[in-house]
Amino acid sequence: MKALLCKAFGPADTLVLEDLPSPEPKKNEVLIEVQAAGVNFPDTLIIEGKYQFKPPFPFAPGGEVAGVVKAVGEKVSHLRAGDRVMALTGWGGFAEEVAVPAYNVLPVPKSMDLTTAAAFGMTYGTSMHALKQRANLQPGETLLVLGASGGVGLAAVEIGKAMGAKVIAAASSAEKLEVARKAGADELINYSEQSLKDEVKKLTGGQGVDVIYDPVGGTLFEEAFRSIGWNGRFLVVGFAAGGGIPALPANLPLLKGASLVGVFWGSFAQRQPQDNAANFQQLFAWHAEGKLKPLVSQTFPLERGGEAINALGQRKAVGKVVVEIR
Repeated sequence: MKALLCKAFGPADTLVLEDLPSPEPKKNEVLIEVQAAGVNFPDTLIIEGKYQFKPPFPFAPGGEVAGVVKAVGEKVSHLRAGDRVMALTGWGGFAEEVAVPAYNVLPVPKSMDLTTAAAFGMTYGTSMHALKQRANLQPGETLLVLGASGGVGLAAVEIGKAMGAKVIAAASSAEKLEVARKAGADELINYSEQSLKDEVKKLTGGQGVDVIYDPVGGTLFEEAFRSIGWNGRFLVVGFAAGGGIPALPANLPLLKGASLVGVFWGSFAQRQPQDNAANFQQLFAWHAEGKLKPLVSQTFPLERGGEAINALGQRKAVGKVVVEIR
């Protein structure tokens, strides 16, 4: 099989396409013929040695895939060869085949094609967990989404609307905001041209927002928190802006009666698998009803997987970037 390998930490253009033996599934694993692999922010970090996990060399990036089951280990009973599935891999997804623990594999519903499925799990899983378990978002509340045109941001916009919230989308350009508007955002803020805090105050009648979803971090972190309302929940999802981890004066949560809430979906999925499965049942139902419309804005063949990672890392892409392998 072919795989796009990282043989030493470095930029995406150092990845090399090579032939490897096909993996053998262990007793609790599923062997998947990969059709497509989603590209996510951790992929930009893991190849440069900046992620919390550092796989042994050589390894393929790619933390989520969709494809068809080729074989299952002897302890796997809920899946069989030929099933269409999506899976979290951590790494290894930029390859024609990958062996994955069975608990990280979900059947793909009939309403979803495999390219969409490869772009669905990580972004929608993260945003659903953030808004449901971590924020306890309620109908009628106001949700502010930063980085609203990216993969997790767009997912948060759609899920927020499906949960009955009023959604304010914030992004750095008119083009990105138009994508968020089409995804269902009620109000738009261009934070490269407008004061985020002032616009939120205007749009909420001075009350502030109930929930802030922040996958960006960076210089807007504190300004966004200052726009939160009483008993608000600020979701720390990621730090796509780079430039270090932002800090927050401790008096701000006190004065706002607000919470700073961490979101680590991968750990949640492992620790609370039944809750995670229930989340996906709801997500799949919303997708079948047309409430969730994942946007795959760019696709690349396997040999150009490094370009796919760069497209995401440069923060120019909207929605999801996918590597199509077959």
